[in-house]
Amino acid sequence: MVMPKLGESIMEATILKWHKKPGESVAMDETVLDIATDKVDSEVPSTAAGTIAELLFKENDVVPIGTVIARITVGNAQPTTVAAPSTAPGPAVQYEEANILSDIPYQPTTPVSSNSNSPKFYSPLVLNIAQSEGISMAQLETIPGTGQEGRVSKKDILAYVASNKQTNTHSSFTRVEQPVMTTNTEIPRNLKPAETNLPAVYQGNVEIIEMDRMRKMIAKHMVDSKHTSAHVTSFAECDVTNLVLWRGKIKKEFEKRENEKITFTPLFIEAVIKCLKKYPWLNSSVDGDKIIIKKDINIGMATALPNGNLIVPVIRNADQLNLVGITKQVNSLANNARNGKLKPDETAGGTFTLTNVGSFGSIMGTPIINQPQVAIMAVGAIKKRPVVIETPQGDSIAIRHMMYISLSYDHRIIDGALGSTFLNAVSKELENFDPNHSF
Repeated sequence: MVMPKLGESIMEATILKWHKKPGESVAMDETVLDIATDKVDSEVPSTAAGTIAELLFKENDVVPIGTVIARITVGNAQPTTVAAPSTAPGPAVQYEEANILSDIPYQPTTPVSSNSNSPKFYSPLVLNIAQSEGISMAQLETIPGTGQEGRVSKKDILAYVASNKQTNTHSSFTRVEQPVMTTNTEIPRNLKPAETNLPAVYQGNVEIIEMDRMRKMIAKHMVDSKHTSAHVTSFAECDVTNLVLWRGKIKKEFEKRENEKITFTPLFIEAVIKCLKKYPWLNSSVDGDKIIIKKDINIGMATALPNGNLIVPVIRNADQLNLVGITKQVNSLANNARNGKLKPDETAGGTFTLTNVGSFGSIMGTPIINQPQVAIMAVGAIKKRPVVIETPQGDSIAIRHMMYISLSYDHRIIDGALGSTFLNAVSKELENFDPNHSF
């Protein structure tokens, strides 16, 4: 069994739980383990019927996609018992969200000989750890590798990081015990790093809560998005009275005929799709100095989970669905998200995202772009307000259903003119909703 491909942008996954042990039988498609990525938790079924011969990784290990994670004996063959390594294993070191256990001394082992003239290969996991820990490529090249052909493994780089932390801590205390004599009243610069080793002190009556894995991932994605895209947010107000009255009129008949409840979200998505066809740059991504226009329209819909976290399931090829089809997809994905039944491919491949902040009472919001997309739209709460409307007989004041919508877009390629034009186009689609709309 290998770690399966879980989406176009997923390079690794964390093993949460093994459901089988070596020596136990397993049927085809029976769940063998639970895994987690930065998008969704998922079950991995067996790819063959037989007996579990060996589990190659432990729970909480982070494993690159395509790596062999278990071996299954099939047919009449007997399970093979794999001897344990001759060296006693050290304390387990896990890497997740730059969380490094620094109490393991760095003990370089003799690297496997390799051709020094050929460039070194570093796995995505090793590069990710190096980036998170601020290790430069020059430093990375000095780490002895114990992997195949002298490659630097996860174990090697974690040991290097732990050794550096231990060395820095020791040197800091040494400098404090032997202060440098100076006539300058300013604290010597070489003493200041010691301050970072002191535990954080929180004033007053506080409660400290450790972030769960998903919250850590969300936090990282939000910060990464801000560092990647130049965010700009534009706002528009729209009169959605026709849309509100139409839904109120047909919702019972719709539920009776389709066995589905129709919310406002499918109607918003329908309007967005029409405008994305007119302004395709909003349905794109940036790759260096290239703009990648996506011909498929895959709408992500931000969904709040019961535990307070957020996930974005994706309606694929949404432009090929009618209103009934969009409604069924919205309801199905939302239910799967809240019940923890989303599949990995149901959160991948989005090209534009819609978030309904109005469902929680907010009248507007400034959402953060879901990378690698270039825009995200937020719809606020629908409120009745007195507004001035134009009629053939002149202006008048009437009670209308009003809503604010906002668009955050990547100013690297979407200028204010295009972003505002798209936003106003969506507003007009909602305002000019056909009261005789069929379904």
